Amino acid sequence: MFCAFLAFAAGERRFFPYKWDQYDFPNGLRLIIIRTDYPNVVALYIVVHAGSRKEVEPGKSGFAHLFEHMMFRGTRNFPPEKYEAVLKSAGASSNAYTTDDYTAYHTTFSKEDLETILALEADRFQNLEYSPDVFRTEALAVLGEYNKNSSDPANKLEEVLRDTAFDRHTYKHTTMGFLKDILDMPNQFDYSRLFFERYYRPEFTTMILAGDVDPARARSLVEKHWGNWKRGNFRPEIPSEPPANGPRSNRINWSSPTLPWIVVSFRGPAYSDEEPDHAALDLIAYLGFSESSELYRKLVIREQRVDILEAENLRRVDPYLFNVWARVKKEADVAAVQKEILATLEAFREKPVDEQHLERVKKHLRYRFALSLEDSEAVAATVARFVALRRTPETINRLFELYEKITPATIQAVARKYFTEQGRTIVTLTGGRSQ
Repeated sequence: MFCAFLAFAAGERRFFPYKWDQYDFPNGLRLIIIRTDYPNVVALYIVVHAGSRKEVEPGKSGFAHLFEHMMFRGTRNFPPEKYEAVLKSAGASSNAYTTDDYTAYHTTFSKEDLETILALEADRFQNLEYSPDVFRTEALAVLGEYNKNSSDPANKLEEVLRDTAFDRHTYKHTTMGFLKDILDMPNQFDYSRLFFERYYRPEFTTMILAGDVDPARARSLVEKHWGNWKRGNFRPEIPSEPPANGPRSNRINWSSPTLPWIVVSFRGPAYSDEEPDHAALDLIAYLGFSESSELYRKLVIREQRVDILEAENLRRVDPYLFNVWARVKKEADVAAVQKEILATLEAFREKPVDEQHLERVKKHLRYRFALSLEDSEAVAATVARFVALRRTPETINRLFELYEKITPATIQAVARKYFTEQGRTIVTLTGGRSQ
């Protein structure tokens, strides 16, 4: 009824320290079981490979995030009150989140409640029910969440950045969706059922169990409660983003007093555990803009012109953005801070970085990753983020193997490839009194 794989080899260097079992069921569901050293507790992550990236129809953005809400609206067997009562009786904690590429539902519980939780989750994934009135209530709640998020300058900056940097790809909108689509969402009950039927299917789902788990029993219970879940047949066509056509910029005039923000962004590659580009940009982000970087020491510590400085090279299924964010203390300094950021990026293009410094950063990233696996929930959460990209924890080992292979020459070549005026977007936000 299933295929099993042990994703490790004798004598091979492992950056992810746990062994795992991986099972593919005939309906397309994948189960990953990770036995940890933490007793009695089990963490369950259910990764649905349907984030805002798959919102392909015009006017229908925001539905992946909406279903993060709808999935807690219950079924005939377990309406919301009963669902919560079962979790409370088991002493379990449960929540969910939505990203561009996936939606994750997670629960942490005692090992003796494994079957109870698996049965409870199987029911809502296969038998979700809600009325038009309940749907409308949740759609209006999403509008409230959007309005709340939009009161944060940093959230608005990201929204405008993506809308400015992308033309066709669905990364153009955030997981919340475009405001015009959110306003129309209460009228889209029929489409909501279609979205659920398309994407809440076993072939789009990967289940992670980490902790004090017996693999044979867990596999049997998943087959019992999830094995009859019917496979779907929908395959979305994600629009490709055209090549960058020159520098872009935008400006947000904030309506109330705030510290100014600036984000300097460049078109980047998709996540890869085979090609070095994405891994090299990870290292550049740390080399150039972490708390140990020269620019941070200059702008934040010595000159105190900036109170937030960070770079991000987010892992995405399709090509995304390399971003440098800065919150500036005085509006008069925004142009100078922008110049400093661009000069730091240009330096990576002009000359190779110090090899010893690069090796220290690699070591730091390995150490930081190891420390992050502090309990079974953290292990499952980490694996979920990578499973969303490649459906296997093995991609973690491949990524860290790539880090090991990157040289100063690689860093320089990747900087020359991506830090170009052609692919650059800069957005600033200012408003009211900034000091």
